Amino acid sequence: MSDTSVTWWGHSTMWLADSGVSLLTDPLLTDRLIHLRRMAGPTPKLPGPPDAVLVSHLHADHFHLPSLRALPGDPLLILPRGAAAFVAKALGRRWGERCVELEPGGETRVGAVTVRAVPAAHDGGRGPWSRLRSTAMGFVVEGASRTWYSGDTGLFDGMASLGPLDLALVPVGGWGPTLGAHGHLDPVDGAEALRRVKAAWAVPVHYGTFWPAGLGRIRPHMFHEPGTEFARRAAVTAPETRVRVLTQGETLSFEPAT
Repeated sequence: MSDTSVTWWGHSTMWLADSGVSLLTDPLLTDRLIHLRRMAGPTPKLPGPPDAVLVSHLHADHFHLPSLRALPGDPLLILPRGAAAFVAKALGRRWGERCVELEPGGETRVGAVTVRAVPAAHDGGRGPWSRLRSTAMGFVVEGASRTWYSGDTGLFDGMASLGPLDLALVPVGGWGPTLGAHGHLDPVDGAEALRRVKAAWAVPVHYGTFWPAGLGRIRPHMFHEPGTEFARRAAVTAPETRVRVLTQGETLSFEPAT
């Protein structure tokens, strides 16, 4: 059986390779986003064109139009229902023709893998300045492995039904000390999510990469520590899961259980 691999490029940007298919999640390929600066890791350097891009929701740090525009090749864009017209307007008709809209429960095929949209407990709007709204969601990718990419989410009823999994990509922090807990997981809730989904492997994400400019000395533990704290909590809450804390640009490869 072939290996599955995931490379974490910081925040929620990951390159997932399974069964000869390459998927890119919520690409944020810049070093600056409004008031945020990349404070750790290199600017992402993709190994080539992805087969598809998974967009979990419409917030600008997950649905970043300049990063989409800069992608090589002609990947599919799998995104929440109702967003394709916005993509076509913002990026051009060529992009709009490559959109696949899903809502939780829907699925599509990309080569040898199935991408299924699953629920997420998070606001689905573009932002307070925009009327664009849709449903935030995560994804379960099924090929040689079963991988859950949650997008942004809090705990929700029915989370256990997503498992068992080979790999869980679990958000455990945010991009600033004022982000708040609503619709997000911290290390404690992330470990509880891991207990529910019963994953063989887990990688903490969505922390320690972007931070507001000029605030590097304010609550630095919220920037540096969520990944290792998640691993420590998971060792107690979900002891059968192997947690790998990656640095930005590092890759985890594993052979899924048969």
